[in-house]
Parts: sequence; C-alpha cells; structure tokens
Amino acid sequence: MENTRNATQIAQSRPPVAVIILNWNGRALLEEYLPQVVAASDKTLSRIIVADNGSTDDSVAYLRSAFADTVEIMTFDKNYGFAEGYNKALAICADYEYSVLLNSDVAPAPGWDKALYDFMQQNRDYAACQPKILSYKDKTRFEYAGACGGFLDRDAYPFCRGRIFDSCETDAGQYDTPCRVHWASGACLMVRTSVYLVVGGLDKDFFAHMEEIDLCWRMRLAGYRLACVPAATVFHLGGGSLPVQNPFKTYLNFRNSLLMMHKNLPGSDRTWALIRRRLLDTIAWARFMLTFDFKNAGAIIRAHRDFSKMRKKYTAHPSRNLLKDYSAYRRSILVQYFLYRRKAFSDLKGLPEDYL
Repeated sequence: MENTRNATQIAQSRPPVAVIILNWNGRALLEEYLPQVVAASDKTLSRIIVADNGSTDDSVAYLRSAFADTVEIMTFDKNYGFAEGYNKALAICADYEYSVLLNSDVAPAPGWDKALYDFMQQNRDYAACQPKILSYKDKTRFEYAGACGGFLDRDAYPFCRGRIFDSCETDAGQYDTPCRVHWASGACLMVRTSVYLVVGGLDKDFFAHMEEIDLCWRMRLAGYRLACVPAATVFHLGGGSLPVQNPFKTYLNFRNSLLMMHKNLPGSDRTWALIRRRLLDTIAWARFMLTFDFKNAGAIIRAHRDFSKMRKKYTAHPSRNLLKDYSAYRRSILVQYFLYRRKAFSDLKGLPEDYL
C-alpha cells in the first residue's frame, strides 16, 4: 500500500512539462547554464531533468551536490549519442504531457516555458514548437541554430526567420508574431511527448545535424503542425560541436539531407527532387575543388556514397496527396541569397502569407 500511495502522490504532483538536458562530460556547461535554467523556469509547470549520457567526468557528482533539491538526475550506462540519448530519456518521461529537448548551452529568459506551454495548450493540432533563439554572446542577434523558426526551400535546404545560411539578423522585433514553420530547432524544442514517441523520435542513424528537421517532417506527415513562439526567448551559445567548414560536418549535412528527402518525400516527388539535389551537390563539390579544398570535396563524395548504402533501409512515405507543400518555400534559397543577395528573411520573395 505504501508503494501505491507514493506512486499516486508522485503522479499527482508531476508537472506537465519535462525539461530534459542531455549531458555528456559537460560539467563546465552545467555550471554556467543550469542555474539559469532553474531560475528562469516555472517550478509548478516544469521539472528540470538532466539525462547523463555515460559521462566520465564529475558531472553527476556535481549535480548531486549542487542541485539535489531542484534537478532530477537520470543516468545512462554509456554514451548513446544525441538522438538515441534523447529517445531513451523521453521514453522514461512518457507520462509527461510535454517534453522539452534543451541543449546544455542554453540560458532561457524568465517565462520561457509558460509561453511555450500556453501555446501548445491553445493549439492542439501542433506537435511541437520552439522559442525565439538569440545568441548568448550577442543577445541582440539571432542564433544560427533555429533563430525564429525553420523552413525548407524546394530543394530541402534549411533556413530560418532571422538566419539564412551564415547571415544572422539583428533582432529588432521584426519576427515577434507566432509563426507556422516547417521545422523547429533541436536547441530548444517542446514536443507533445506522445507524438514524439509515436513517430519514432530522433533517427539515431543521422548521428548529428538535420535530425530535428527529419523529426519535424515526420510530425507533419502524421498530420500535425509546428510553430515558433517568439513570446518565449532563449539564448544559445552554439557552435560547440563542429566548425562550419569542418569536413565531417560537411559530410553529415550532405548525407543527412539526402536521407531526409529519401525518407519523407512522397514517392511521386522523390525521384526528381533527389536528382535536382544531387546536381546542386555536384556544383558544391566543384566549388570546393576549384578552391583546392579537397577535404570538403571528398566529404561530399563520401556523403553520396554512404547515402546510396543507407537509403536501402528506408521506404519513402507512400502518400501522393499528403504534404504536397512539403517545402514552405517553393523557390530556391540559393538563388535568392547568392544571386539576388537577399540575406534577410523578410526580403525573400514568394513566401506564403501564413508563414509571415
């Protein structure tokens, strides 16, 4: 009876939101950012959980010493990587209505979790949302990883309100209205936990880069919408994994873009979309070759080689009618950015009105 009563009391006291921070040997980041997460979050609304991915530093000892009363600690036996680590954590948190995937280098502004929660409560057809994401180093500018909501162009190149390729805009309130988006950033992503689990969570085969875009695409295929909610703001350090021109990052971006298109496009669209994308990748390869950047050129070759091997395990989505507007932007962001020099989201031509 005692165990049953305790379980019931725990269930009754459980808040609706699990804020999950995946940690691996991140003691320094936890020291700087976790106190800010705790201070900015609504204690009646959110439970802060650190899922430790088999750290070999003293992260867990630090958490138990400094946050014993404010943070729940979840420990894994080894490093499962970003995608599988979060999948394991959300499976354990299946009883929470909402889960937030929060990077360990994010500092939220007060009220961030309530703004996201209120939006999701009022919009039951939305599976996920993100806040406005500003740079931790320069709080006046949007941050690369998500800015104010993510989009794809006709060739599945990602860009954001507030960030196109490497051009990050200054935040002057120009994107402060809630906005329907194609993808929401994994740096701070609130999801309906049940939807996350039903669509299969993050694809562990992606390893890194594009995995949240793939997840969001599958949520849309399941009939849900996604949003950016600028009433919530967080500050993201970013840039902690791989430099922009790192060949491994080039490899992952090119390979995972192809995998994402192969997995999620309707069969009627997939063939020509992939042919177009492969031609564009060939141009990118030629550019690296002409600038004698042979490592990044080789990364593109390896990406296409491995895509050809990996695609056999995936079946494209069979629908010929669902999500014909799989791209929120039916033009080429490459043409808009490099040819017409339109580097601000608000300057782009051809955006649907309901995405503004």
